[in-house]
Amino acid sequence: MTSSVTSSTGSHGPVRLVEIRDTPLVVDDVLASLDEDVDGGVTLFVGKVRDHDGGRAVRGLDYSAHPSALDRLREVCEQVAARHDVHGVSAIHRVGLLSIGDLAVVVGTAAAHRGTAFEASRDLIDTLKNEVPIWKHQVFADGTDEWVGTP
Repeated sequence: MTSSVTSSTGSHGPVRLVEIRDTPLVVDDVLASLDEDVDGGVTLFVGKVRDHDGGRAVRGLDYSAHPSALDRLREVCEQVAARHDVHGVSAIHRVGLLSIGDLAVVVGTAAAHRGTAFEASRDLIDTLKNEVPIWKHQVFADGTDEWVGTP
């Protein structure tokens, strides 16, 4: 499933790039979406698949998204933009089978000052993880598995 919604920069508001992809994520896509001369600070958070969780070895992940996930991700980006004095907000999330080291999520914000950009990016990733219906099916090296983030 490749789903995406994009909006142009400038007068169309601060939400720049919002996508859920079944293809590898590219950090430069988020960085390029936040390239404005008015910004003195651009922060990125890159979440990748690690090889462990809770003391257990992880073999890989399979991310699934509810059909409403893209709309909810856009809403979260809009809410974060409204809470912070930012000029740009972008978020992309991966779905499907991911291996250790693959990028799962990339978020970024741009603001006149670094402090604002840092605060907004932390708010963005935390709110995304808590409110966007994307679920992680974790497969452990011992053959067991678990779902994370499901209702």
